[in-house]
Amino acid sequence: MTEKVVLDRDDMRRTLVRIAHEIVEKQAEPERLAVVGIHRRGAVLAGRLAELLGDLLETEVPLGALDISFYRDDVDLRGGQPVVHSSSIPFPVEGRTVVVVDDVLYTGRTVRAAIEALFEYGRPARVQLAVLADRGHRELPIRPDYVGKNLPTSRDERVNVRVQEIDDDDRVTITTPGGPAS
Repeated sequence: MTEKVVLDRDDMRRTLVRIAHEIVEKQAEPERLAVVGIHRRGAVLAGRLAELLGDLLETEVPLGALDISFYRDDVDLRGGQPVVHSSSIPFPVEGRTVVVVDDVLYTGRTVRAAIEALFEYGRPARVQLAVLADRGHRELPIRPDYVGKNLPTSRDERVNVRVQEIDDDDRVTITTPGGPAS
């Protein structure tokens, strides 16, 4: 396996700051903004984004997390039993612009499941999507509103997002089969 670093710790921080600024710029009603992350790494990134947004808006931005395990349409294809985390949306979603955050956008199936899970909590005014990395290969007509980095990949490559809170490191890498790891 060959591994190439595409974003290091500083790159990730700058990318999240840029995304936060883009989110603020596109909000007609920033007081109605909320952020919801998809477990696991999307939830961590959502926490970081909510903090950055709070600094920019000078107010606390509501933060939630979604577990989409039981909303996926491809559980059988992924092999094994899903690891279940708890969902938490401690605010009413009605009338809000909810920014759903994920680490990597690939086929679009995770985002579809997240939207379905989110609607169990109510009907937001708008749902927007922010992703750290978009690797292409969509199977569903889903497009992010905010993208940290576009990473054109082949289907046999893997995009790995590591976050300090889970992996003791912040970086995004692309792993390619074959060859020695670097």
